[in-house]
Amino acid sequence: MRDRASILHLDLDAFFAAVEQRDKPSLRGKPVVVGGTGGRGVVSTASYEARRFGVRSAMSTREARARCPHAAYLSGRFEAYRSTSAAVMGLLRSVSPLVEPLSLDEAFVDLEQADLPDLEVATVTAFAEDLRTKVREVTGGLTASVGIASSKFLAKIASDLRKPDGLVVVEPGTEVALLHPMHVSVIPGVGPATVERLKRAGIHTVRELAQVEEDELVRQVGRSLGHGLHQLARAEDDRAVVPDRETKSVSVEGTYEHDLTDRRQMEAIVVRQAGEVARRMRASGLSGRTVSLKVRMYDFTTLSRSATLPAPTEDAATIARLARTLLADLDTSGGVRLLGVGVSGLADWVQEDLFAALDEDEGAEEEPTAAPPAEQPEEAGARPRGATWAPGMDVVHDEHGRGWVWGSGRGVVTVRFETAETPPGPVRSFPADDPALHRWHPPAPQDDGQPAEQ
Repeated sequence: MRDRASILHLDLDAFFAAVEQRDKPSLRGKPVVVGGTGGRGVVSTASYEARRFGVRSAMSTREARARCPHAAYLSGRFEAYRSTSAAVMGLLRSVSPLVEPLSLDEAFVDLEQADLPDLEVATVTAFAEDLRTKVREVTGGLTASVGIASSKFLAKIASDLRKPDGLVVVEPGTEVALLHPMHVSVIPGVGPATVERLKRAGIHTVRELAQVEEDELVRQVGRSLGHGLHQLARAEDDRAVVPDRETKSVSVEGTYEHDLTDRRQMEAIVVRQAGEVARRMRASGLSGRTVSLKVRMYDFTTLSRSATLPAPTEDAATIARLARTLLADLDTSGGVRLLGVGVSGLADWVQEDLFAALDEDEGAEEEPTAAPPAEQPEEAGARPRGATWAPGMDVVHDEHGRGWVWGSGRGVVTVRFETAETPPGPVRSFPADDPALHRWHPPAPQDDGQPAEQ
C-alpha cells in the first residue's frame, strides 16, 4: 500500500453505447444496446437509458430485447471505438509514462510518474478534474468516471462510486473505513455463488469478511479466492501499474462488466472467439502455430497460457480445442472479467472489427480491447462482406451522403442519414444490392504507440 493516493483508475462511461450516441444524434438520450444482434448474441454495453430497464453487459441479447424492446440494438463499430480509445490512451500517456490499459475503455495511471508538484489530495483532485475535461474534449463529449486511491483495488472501487461522470479520491488512511461498510460483492471475484456461500456463513459486509481468519476463508471458498479475499478485505493491495507490451497475433477478447463464473459460458465464449479468429485468419490468408488464451481474473491478475502446434493452422476446431484445454487448466472459480483467444507465429497479422456481423445462428461477438491500427481495411466504398448490412454500420450513399444502417432484411436496407456533426436525419430504404450504397470507413487513426492487449 502506498502512503499517498497516487493510482488513478479511469473508466469511460458506457463506452461503446456512448460512442454510438455521440455519432448518431437520433439516439442521444435513448436506450442503446451494443453487442451481438443475432439469436445467440450477448450484450457488450448498454447505455444508461437501457440500464434503467435492467439491461447489462454479458446478458443475452434475447433477454435484453425482452426487457427493453424499444432500444436500438447495434452490432458495433470497432474502428470508431478504437480511434476514440486511442485518443484517450494517448492523453493518459501524455501525463504519465505508466499507463496500464485494461480494455478499450479503462486504464490505471501511476500519478507518481506524472508531472505534479505533490501528491496531496487537493493536487490530485484538481488534476483529475482537468483530466476529465480533456477526455471530453478529445472524445467529442464522452464522459469518464475516475477514482484515485493508494492501490489499484481502491482506485477501481472509487471510480464506480459516482458513475457516470464522477470523481472520488480516497484519502490515505480512510481506505478501510470506506471499504468495510460495503457489501462483500464489491470485491472482485465475489459473484452470486460466493455471495451465497459467505451469506450461509453469516458474512454480508466487507467488515465481517475481514474478521474471518484466512484458513476459514480458504475452507469456505477455496485457496486462491480465499487468500485474495483475506487481503482485499483489509484493503491490502500492492500491485504496481504495469504497461502492457505489444504482441503480434490475430485475436479476439471480451471484457465483461460482471465477472463470469459459469464455466460452460466461458467455454462457449472461447469457442466463439476461436471461430472468429479462424475466420479472420482465413480471410487474410494467414495461419499460425501458437494458440494462446488470455484470462483476466476478478482481481485484475492477468494469466496467459499457450500451446504450440507442430504445423500452422487456421482451423477453427483445432484452435477451439486447444483454447478449451488451456482454459481447463486454470482455476476460474473466483470469477473472470476478460477472456481472449489468439493465434501467433504469423508472417503478418490483421485485427478487424471484432463486432463484424454474424449470421443469426453463429455465436455472439465479443467486446474488443485495445489494439494498434494494423489491419488492412476494406477500401472506402466497398460493399460489406457477404452483402450483410449490420445494424449501426457506417455507410455512404452517392446521392444522400453519409449515414448508418437502421435495419435490414428481405432484400431491403434502411438507412438513417446523419453524423455526429448533423442534427437527427431522415430515414430512407433501398434495395440491399443498391450500387449507390457503400460501406464507409473513417480515416485510419495515427499510431500513438498504444500497446495491444491481444
